[in-house]
Amino acid sequence: MYNLDQFMAEVERRNPGQPEFIQASREVIESVIDVVNNNPKYLENKILDRIIEPDRVYEFKVEWEDDNHEIQVNRGYRVQFNNAIGPYKGGLRFAKNVTLGTLKFLGFEQIFKNSLTTLPMGGGKGGSDFDPIGKSDREILRFCRAFMTELQKYIGPDTDVPAGDLGVGGREIGYMYGQWRKIRNENTGVLTGKGQTWGGSLIRPEATGFGAMYFTNEVLKLNGDSFEGKRVSISGFGNVAWGSAMKASQLGAKVIAISGPDGYIVDEDGVGTPEKWDFMLQLRASNKNIVAPYAEKFGCKFVPGKKIWEVPVDIAFTCALQNELNGEDAKLLIKNGVKYAIEVSNMGCTPEAIAEFHKARIPFGPGKAVNAGGVATSGLEMTQNAQHIKWDAAEVDRNLHAIMKNIFEACVREGKEKDGYVNYVKGANIAGFKKVADAMCDQGF
Repeated sequence: MYNLDQFMAEVERRNPGQPEFIQASREVIESVIDVVNNNPKYLENKILDRIIEPDRVYEFKVEWEDDNHEIQVNRGYRVQFNNAIGPYKGGLRFAKNVTLGTLKFLGFEQIFKNSLTTLPMGGGKGGSDFDPIGKSDREILRFCRAFMTELQKYIGPDTDVPAGDLGVGGREIGYMYGQWRKIRNENTGVLTGKGQTWGGSLIRPEATGFGAMYFTNEVLKLNGDSFEGKRVSISGFGNVAWGSAMKASQLGAKVIAISGPDGYIVDEDGVGTPEKWDFMLQLRASNKNIVAPYAEKFGCKFVPGKKIWEVPVDIAFTCALQNELNGEDAKLLIKNGVKYAIEVSNMGCTPEAIAEFHKARIPFGPGKAVNAGGVATSGLEMTQNAQHIKWDAAEVDRNLHAIMKNIFEACVREGKEKDGYVNYVKGANIAGFKKVADAMCDQGF
């Protein structure tokens, strides 16, 4: 039998200096420990001891030349966490604050997120402490080539299929795929998020945001509600926020606020037109990482240096970074009348924030369920690549919608409490865990 405190003390001892990984581990273990202790098969196979350890971790040096012809050195990583149900699958993150602990937390989350999609994908994550902000296009090209020169040793279409993440969009995927093709002389589905003319899937860039809104729509319907007329705030302005703003607007909501590291804007007319959505992508592509130009272009309010969570809204979406919404932010949102809190970024809310939402009985959607639309559509891209076909946008969207509804239903099935309130965190963790744990038991050790 497992004891939560003893188990987590050992996890902390074995993973010093990795607070994000410890946080992600505790959330999952708290949710599933009773399920494990009540299942002799899981106990006999020591599932918790095995699932908490990555299968392997690769760390490598990335040497590249900047525009001043000076040699730069970064660290690259790939964490292959668990492949019990399929090839490792998870994004690549380029940001100056990337550490092994960050990628272990993301890879661990990815195991259960991928399991929830019901597609045959294991969990992994990778990236580098390379900071693309302020870099020229040629510098990013040279870095991506150097990074893939090392990464290609460890990945493959039936082994490990990376995708994009923070700091890695279509441009970076293109540069890395070009290097893969030159080195390996192969055109295979080794990366997802590819361009439309060379193996990419339609609506992949929008998929994380679209999927999040499909999940949220199911939450709203369960509560006899809808998006119609809802005031919405969305942190961030990258691909995830962009897709979220588009779909939320199409479903009848008014997105009144988006944010960046420099502050947030309030657009009372709504971030709800193609021109505004296109400008969000221009902001992302500028490599300046600021949102203030939106206010200048569209004549709305910019609040520098503050967090978006002080804006009164009906639905708050985290679409930027981990732990971007803390306990005090949650209390302020609740005080200002928020009706739903939805985590679209990976572990976007601190444990204290989640506890506040649960205490107030505010429906809270966790990232591993809500943002699974991105990796689900990556899985659909893998399917298309394997079959050497291309689906139209409507077919991809139908599949995405069905996957997100299935994820929602799994969360309700495993997370509904006696008073009818749904603990989506617990539901997502248990549903995702069971499939992987059963596969591990079936395959031995």
